[in-house]
Amino acid sequence: MAEDILRIEGLKVEATIHPPGERPRDVVLVHEATLALAPGRVLGLIGESGAGKSTIGLAALGYGRGGVRLTAGRVVLGGTEIRAADAGVLRDLRGRRVTYVAQSAAAAFNPAKRLMEQVIEATLRHGLSTRPEAEARAVGLFRSLGLPDPEHFGRRFPHQVSGGQLQRAMTAMALCPRPDLVVFDEPTTALDVTTQIDVLAAIKRAIRETGVAALYITHDLAVVAQVADDILVLRHGRMVETGPTGTIITAPTEDYTRALVSVRAIAHPEAPPAEPILTVEGVSARYPGAAADVLSDVTVALAPGQTLAVVGESGSGKSTLARVITGLLPPASGAIRFAGRTLPARLAERTREDLREIQMIYQMADVAMNPRQTVRTIIGRPLEFYFGMKGAARDARVQELLDAIELGQGYADRYPAELSGGQKQRVSIARALAARPKVIICDEVTSALDPLVADGILKLLLDLQAREGVGYLFITHDIATVRAIADAIAVMHRGRVVRQGRKGQVLAPPFDDYTDLLLSSVPEMRTGWLEEVIAHRRMESAGH
Repeated sequence: MAEDILRIEGLKVEATIHPPGERPRDVVLVHEATLALAPGRVLGLIGESGAGKSTIGLAALGYGRGGVRLTAGRVVLGGTEIRAADAGVLRDLRGRRVTYVAQSAAAAFNPAKRLMEQVIEATLRHGLSTRPEAEARAVGLFRSLGLPDPEHFGRRFPHQVSGGQLQRAMTAMALCPRPDLVVFDEPTTALDVTTQIDVLAAIKRAIRETGVAALYITHDLAVVAQVADDILVLRHGRMVETGPTGTIITAPTEDYTRALVSVRAIAHPEAPPAEPILTVEGVSARYPGAAADVLSDVTVALAPGQTLAVVGESGSGKSTLARVITGLLPPASGAIRFAGRTLPARLAERTREDLREIQMIYQMADVAMNPRQTVRTIIGRPLEFYFGMKGAARDARVQELLDAIELGQGYADRYPAELSGGQKQRVSIARALAARPKVIICDEVTSALDPLVADGILKLLLDLQAREGVGYLFITHDIATVRAIADAIAVMHRGRVVRQGRKGQVLAPPFDDYTDLLLSSVPEMRTGWLEEVIAHRRMESAGH
């Protein structure tokens, strides 16, 4: 039996935090983590944000970001004790024995350099091969990872390829030096399902062909089930349980793991059709300077107190539709009708009442809130702007909204940095509700959240909808979310609505080709699903 390439024994990781107005204090991020990984094996690290997944993955590189310290235990990579290694030894290991694939490939590439230069950089810096050999290796990886025109792909700059292609290029960069271990840190979280399936298949094929060991970090059990041999479940920096992938998925022993496996058990019956409050009629739109329309003759309608899910892959026009509805991008043709009136195309021409009645919740709560403002100020601003509420009346309403989003006492005077991702998104929801809108546009509001946290947000949105009667235009690429909360669905592809209707109609066959592709790309929580889908698509392709 091959000797383990990575052994972690009793790892303890700490950091110093600096809460506003308080003395700095040390916190434990990882408590006595232990794992072993043999060559050619993939271990999935699963858990919610703050579970310690990325911290453990980065510990395998001997790296602690933001003052994080490895304070106890052992991390042994190929016989080298990482905690005892000096900077020179770590420099030699990183990019040669161990490499890293980040969640955001767009942020990991230098936009001023061609892809080939970046993919082979570590190989050349460590003197592992000559430039012609490294370039040949890169081209072979491009081909293995299913990238277009592999012989010339490396000549492109990062902005000239899609997000899925860039993520695969990053995988090629990690595999090019022939490392012993690759740490994949949420490599498909930011991708839509149709792109994700291609990237997952490419990663799994590359791991199999190179024989590299891998840590695969994710919060999505259905994704990790497709690539991992074993799974380690983490929560609050502690190990919950570990075992073979099939066992963890089908027979988990711990309550937390069972909750992860059973996530998205929301039951939301489809509401009956009703007269719409918001109608988008024949809208076409393009951005200034663009050569083609981003939206082409789009018509959709949302009824009061119901949810219209707008679904499609990245670039399909979903978020552009939201910008047109809110007046941020005036349409070239068509109209937006709301509550019996036609809305002015431009935001600047809309009345304060127009602005109040249509609110928006953004995907990234981090960048949608002022980090220097307290929760009280963030939620209180629309109360002052739309209703002139001040002082005790405003503070009382802020507390009512905090109670409605289940945050309650003690949160009004916190800053965004003191909140978790799910708590920030709840504050964003409260801010939107403060305006007492009739429609809220939810733009990928759960895509950056862990499954359990996302489920809590979805249940909260449904409860608020039942109480407030607000309509949601819910933009997403997550079909599981659509099944959970939608009353009606519009499927978008390349700026057009290719299928729409009540949820029961849209999700029932026969399907058009694109909707069929979209629905069949949603990972199922069972081993072997990825291989079945890829084999089925090959048969269909051969048949055509």
